[in-house]
Amino acid sequence: MTTQPVLHATDLAKHYGRFVAVQNIDLQIMPGTIHSVIGPNGAGKTTLFHVLTGTVAATRGQILFQGQNITRLPDYRRVQQGMARSFQVTSLFAGLSVRENIRLATQGTKPGQAFNMWEGIQGRLGQHDWIDHILAQIDLRHMHHVAAGMLAHGQQRRLEVGMALAARPTIIFLDEPTSGMGIDDIDQMKALIHGLKQQFTIVLIEHNMGIVMDISDTITVMQNGRVLVEGPPDSIRHDERVKQAYLGNMVTGGAQHATG
Repeated sequence: MTTQPVLHATDLAKHYGRFVAVQNIDLQIMPGTIHSVIGPNGAGKTTLFHVLTGTVAATRGQILFQGQNITRLPDYRRVQQGMARSFQVTSLFAGLSVRENIRLATQGTKPGQAFNMWEGIQGRLGQHDWIDHILAQIDLRHMHHVAAGMLAHGQQRRLEVGMALAARPTIIFLDEPTSGMGIDDIDQMKALIHGLKQQFTIVLIEHNMGIVMDISDTITVMQNGRVLVEGPPDSIRHDERVKQAYLGNMVTGGAQHATG
């Protein structure tokens, strides 16, 4: 039996007036994989994320998620159906504790419950245990009482991933999760993302080629709003079009970062 993609985009395009941000995108995200999207600034990676997650509407094309057409669904409806996303710029409730941030994210998937501060999280799914599980996954259980705004940058990025996990999604979109991190934080984030593959499907925009090549199952390379090439890391690493268009010696040499 052939495994069906958890997400399938066909002929996807986004136009802003006469400017074509993405076009002719055909994309299949297979379940239980890490699928990375790379390319330089202006390649259309973040716009593609916006369209897939419903932050902006597609101009043309179709998006199927778990076999259902979600092309016209707004972002909050996609969250309810099993999508979650972190953004390139960290967005947290800085004055609330780490645990409260995850609690709000957990309740926020149910309309009308996100800001119910007076009623504890109840229900057969055991939300308290789920929050503890998330805190352990992101290695912040010992910091559960600390205000999010007091965390180090790398800890804030892990907390944001934890908030994405809170809704028990099927698929998680991570937009440059290691941006601004030092080497130790990068290693922790890399291990976290790789571990999440056991439970979730991951779609990743990432500028650190070391991470992309080490943990991805499939890599989609974008150029000028289109897909240039797609394949497993070894194929992308040795593709002359990729080397010439984006990475130069970055994939095969010592440098670790590409633009975008």
